[in-house]
Amino acid sequence: MFSLLIKETLYINEAAFGIAIGPYSANIFDPRSWGEEERHISLEVFPTGLFAIGVDLPKSYMAKHAKSLLAMVVPTMAIGWIIVAAVLKALFHNLSVVSCLAIAACLTPTDPVNSAAIVGGKYAVKHVPLNLRRILSAESAANDGLAYPFLTICLFLTVNPSTPNAVAEWFVIGWLYQVIMGTVLGTIIGIIFSKLLKLSNSRGIIDRASYVAQYIALVFLTIGVSSTLGSDDLLAAFACGSAISWDGEFNMQVEGELFSSVIEFVLNCSAFVYIGAWLNFADFSNHTLGIFPWKLIILLVAIIALRRIPAILALYRYIPEISDWKEALFSGHFGPMGVGALFISTLATTKLPTPHDPPQGQAELLSAMMQPIVAFIVLSSIVIRKPLR
Repeated sequence: MFSLLIKETLYINEAAFGIAIGPYSANIFDPRSWGEEERHISLEVFPTGLFAIGVDLPKSYMAKHAKSLLAMVVPTMAIGWIIVAAVLKALFHNLSVVSCLAIAACLTPTDPVNSAAIVGGKYAVKHVPLNLRRILSAESAANDGLAYPFLTICLFLTVNPSTPNAVAEWFVIGWLYQVIMGTVLGTIIGIIFSKLLKLSNSRGIIDRASYVAQYIALVFLTIGVSSTLGSDDLLAAFACGSAISWDGEFNMQVEGELFSSVIEFVLNCSAFVYIGAWLNFADFSNHTLGIFPWKLIILLVAIIALRRIPAILALYRYIPEISDWKEALFSGHFGPMGVGALFISTLATTKLPTPHDPPQGQAELLSAMMQPIVAFIVLSSIVIRKPLR
């Protein structure tokens, strides 16, 4: 009842509410007390945001803007990945280069849930051109799914460092099976449902409300199928959303309907509340692991300054949607981290051994240090970019 007052006047967002009801305050909601399976299931709402971005883009958007997306996603992610890993290695000497690259893989992608809240906010609508908002939304959805290969190569080398065919396994599993198959799978599901919905509509056997219901049903179908097969459910959800709205008919049918927007809003709010309650502030200072607040602050400043800005400034001439260096600077600064980083780090820790106290070996050390570092950066990113929402 007081959401607008709380967010626009008091500058309190959903993550702050999560902290208020979490174990450090009211202790009503504690996600860390859940098992691994429950935590992973709770994060499956995250691909819904990627599906929504795909649906909201204009028809054939991905084909028309493929060159710009390729320039913004691949080199920007690769450069940011290496830079963040180098900063991590300089600050945390106990981590190996591969471990630093694994943590950097969690912090490299732009969070689509947070991005949607920013590019759809009043400040962005007023000051940021529509074409720039669209390319930033599409980029945030695409690069989250592409973070998998960056992470999986590091996990292969950490868990099985002596495996001679680790790179071959990474290419087959990380790229072909997860990324390519996830994209193709989501596209096929989206195309099939698009044709079925058009056929049903032409014969008058589906109403407008059922069209909107498919919005949510299709998300969970895509997530379920891709997760069962072990492919990239993030890219599958985004590809499915793009495919089902490729010709623009699905968008016309759901245009003006509030149900899908309300569901998306509720899921996004729940994601930020989850983050606030999930945070473990005690982990931000751990002498045994070499984690100190001053190191985390230096890491945060370095990420804000170096993770995206240099790459975008160097590449913006190849991106028609970015007209000048000012928009390039904004696009470089625009790189919120949130649910995506949490999702990927949670996935990574399920593949790593449970750490002892103190950790024994590099794999356990990575498992122990990954989420405290990611959690601090996510919290700081949400707080810093709150005025843009």
